[in-house]
Amino acid sequence: MFYNGNMKFLHISDVHLGCTRYQLAESPRDFFDSWIDVLQKYAIGEKVDFVLMCGDFFHKRNVPPETMNYAFAGLSLLKDKDIPAVAIEGNHDQRAHDTEYSWLRSLANWNLINLLEPTNDNGKIFYKPWDEENVKGGFIDIGKARIYGSNWYGASANWAIPMLTDAIKENLREGAFHILMLHTDVEGHQTHPIPALTIANLKELKSVTNYVALGHTHKSFDIDNWAFNPGSLEITSIDEYRETRGVFLVEVDENLQVSAQHIRDYKQRPFQRLSFDVSGYADTKDITEAVLEKVKREARVFNENLDAMQPILEITLRGHLGFPNSNLELQKIREEAMKLTDALHVRLKNHSAPVEYAVAVDVGEDVSREKLERRVVEDLIIRDNRYKTRVEEMAEAVIGAKRLALTDETPDKIVDFIALKVVVSGER
Repeated sequence: MFYNGNMKFLHISDVHLGCTRYQLAESPRDFFDSWIDVLQKYAIGEKVDFVLMCGDFFHKRNVPPETMNYAFAGLSLLKDKDIPAVAIEGNHDQRAHDTEYSWLRSLANWNLINLLEPTNDNGKIFYKPWDEENVKGGFIDIGKARIYGSNWYGASANWAIPMLTDAIKENLREGAFHILMLHTDVEGHQTHPIPALTIANLKELKSVTNYVALGHTHKSFDIDNWAFNPGSLEITSIDEYRETRGVFLVEVDENLQVSAQHIRDYKQRPFQRLSFDVSGYADTKDITEAVLEKVKREARVFNENLDAMQPILEITLRGHLGFPNSNLELQKIREEAMKLTDALHVRLKNHSAPVEYAVAVDVGEDVSREKLERRVVEDLIIRDNRYKTRVEEMAEAVIGAKRLALTDETPDKIVDFIALKVVVSGER
């Protein structure tokens, strides 16, 4: 393609095909519908030269048959239009440690994607060019673009960047537009408390790249019109519903200048979160009536003539409860809220507690899950006299270890992280 010396590509990440929110049967289809809508409008519709998929294409490495059908359908659309799809592994779809196989590698073997993976030899990173016959390689040339892949490095991203920089430097192509695909959190933009790639280390790549295509963090940001993170296509948890997410449609002119447009206009499931303070109520029926009155006033109501998709509504009960939790009419609240809104799903979360057991009771109503989790952990730690002078470090160790475990980090790396947070900080 490459019209008038210009180049156009689509940068997406964190598709999370196969994700099931709240065990809803409709969820996997939501993620597919968002992805297909993006491909049809902004890959095929805009006649891009290639599509970058920067990790977490699948929600988990064990892919259900329905999800693989979705993957095949979308990638076949691109293949039929001769639009290459270039991918890297994220933490959700990386291969297991004891095998060389993954579903992304299978998609590469079926010529549906170009899966870019650098070579690791004795702790050093090398790049080999894409081999069409063996469908393997660390970088690929498409027109005037040279695109490099990377692995999921997790907490070791800062260690990997200097070696990636050197490996790219050894494979620069004169006059090319150099792109690095990288799945990582970045300092100042991360939504998880695990160690992120520092801005200083990230900027080491400026000497060898024109565009860094990021993934992993489910919200959009860009750095110096050079490093771009589009955010996830759909939200994997309602905690992300206020984050800006989408895709980047990127044009590069004949002087290799970048113009990146962040796009959010595609099919997505609407979400809404309401919070209700139960403090001061003495009767369960009064709470039920008050919650439902709030739903009538504030909740989004589905209109089949105006709305493409039914919303998902989450209602959180907070504050100090004056009677046992078992007396709350949770099922009635949920059922009546469904009738009032015609929502696809109403999730009711009871975060209220008797005063003697309450933690994090003074946080804001719309606080994020990460901040709430941190406050709960801090409140529990401060009750132990052994750690009350080291609350911040201990909380970071607890939450960070949990996040690392959820991203399938190896036990030795988790132990190293805890030691760094607890032992080193304790010696200051």
